[in-house]
Amino acid sequence: MSADQRLVSERFPRASTYHPDWVIANVSGGANALWMTEWLTEAMDLRPGMRVLDLGCGRAMSSIFLRREFGVQVWATDLWFSASENIQRIRDAGVEDGVFPIHADARSLPFAAEFFDAIVSIDSFIYYGTDDLYLNYLARFVKPGGPVGIAGAGLMQEITGTVPDHLRAWWTPDLWCLHSADWWKRHWERTGILDIVLADTLQDGWRMWLDWHKTVVPENRVEIEAVEADRGSYLGYVRLVGRRRGDVKLDEPIGSLPVQYTKKPLLRSEKP
Repeated sequence: MSADQRLVSERFPRASTYHPDWVIANVSGGANALWMTEWLTEAMDLRPGMRVLDLGCGRAMSSIFLRREFGVQVWATDLWFSASENIQRIRDAGVEDGVFPIHADARSLPFAAEFFDAIVSIDSFIYYGTDDLYLNYLARFVKPGGPVGIAGAGLMQEITGTVPDHLRAWWTPDLWCLHSADWWKRHWERTGILDIVLADTLQDGWRMWLDWHKTVVPENRVEIEAVEADRGSYLGYVRLVGRRRGDVKLDEPIGSLPVQYTKKPLLRSEKP
């Protein structure tokens, strides 16, 4: 295969126009951020000028893609990767006017309520979004009617017992954060905060997982062999999109409680 054909996919024509050297140099996760972003945005109505939170953006590839392809304004927010490094990447991509790097924890976001028109999260939501309370916190930042969408690595079916034999060499305790599209749908739906637009999986996603790793980290034989053995039985990519309901009141997160110590008797036998 020639260098020019690396990461070219008929399934993702927009992402295929980006130079493979640029994509590989800016890897920040286990999935091709451009493929995942293109797939997710197929189910989201993004229009020029919209304010979009790209949560867990890594090295901001997805943020740059969103700005270039859709003309939206993007707040490229991540905890693990440097905002100072990301701004250099953003400048070099020519999108400094519409992509704003932010260093922040997903659980402590520095934004006003209902500031965003849409929220996306590419291959990072699994690290914080499984918390039963998190959606109530996050949804506050998008306007009523605005979409919240996630895409990334997941399961085609839940693992209800022990880890299948063919995955054991690769499986580590942190991988229990992976879930199926149906699991995510129930996880969001039961809150009543969002109307679920779709919850699905990427056709032949395991093959794309395999192609990505063979191109980017061919030395990672343990994961490559696990995906090859699995052949889509459990491993693949999942996508979920919901819209914030306007008739649901979201509880304000507890930031702090007033504290003032007043000495009181410890035991009933003590005098006040």
